[in-house]
Amino acid sequence: MIGRSNIVGKPMALLLLRENGTVTVAHSRTKNLEEIARRADILIVAVGRPKMINASFVKEGAVVIDVGIHRNSENKLCGDVDFEAVADRCSAITPVPGGVGPMTIAMLMHNCVESVTL
Repeated sequence: MIGRSNIVGKPMALLLLRENGTVTVAHSRTKNLEEIARRADILIVAVGRPKMINASFVKEGAVVIDVGIHRNSENKLCGDVDFEAVADRCSAITPVPGGVGPMTIAMLMHNCVESVTL
């Protein structure tokens, strides 16, 4: 998990731990971040910096989940992961836009319906 926010990083780490995952939490100021990230089978990125994660951070065959969303200099949406640079190394990768965002909205709506029916 690259990101330590109370919104994504910490809750995601706890969810993974609950499911018996072995979790390393790192962030933009972690020493040797590239080396640490390269060990991950599943790399979840919510670091808050556009295209910070390139191919050198990603282990061959890893699953990459990009939670970040930004606008680049051309006003196009992009994530924390440089999708084009990383896609060939991954067994799966979430796009930005269209990856985590729609699932977040779906779960938010699900939770709203659940709270009304309680």
